[in-house]
Amino acid sequence: MMPVKPKGLFRWLNGRVVLTLGAVFGGCGVVLSAIGAHALTHLSPALQDAYQTAAWYHLIHAVGLLAVGVWLRTAPHPLWLRWAALAWVAGIVLFSGSIYLHALLGERWLPGWVTPLGGLALIAGWVMLAAAAWRGAAP
Repeated sequence: MMPVKPKGLFRWLNGRVVLTLGAVFGGCGVVLSAIGAHALTHLSPALQDAYQTAAWYHLIHAVGLLAVGVWLRTAPHPLWLRWAALAWVAGIVLFSGSIYLHALLGERWLPGWVTPLGGLALIAGWVMLAAAAWRGAAP
């Protein structure tokens, strides 16, 4: 089957771009996980747990981006897939990123709504993925 030419809003967000984002986020997630496991042993147990949670969600959604990137290569109606990818990118940056910063900087200098907003973006990505499947974005 030939790849479908993107049309409309976010047409630049194709399978290649999402696969690249997934790979970059995955690599960064492994590096940040290793830093958390080996270099941040001085953190309190609560901050270590928070950091590990951020890394876990980071890596899970990086793998999700890889799956969406593959799906985008053949999806006839990719709009919901593109929105899911954007939501996951925003969610990784906001949710995991804010927790990483909190653990590394030791004080909360970001507004309190950043982490929950990132969590909502991660959840929204899953909802959009379900919408893509329901609406027939399957290859």
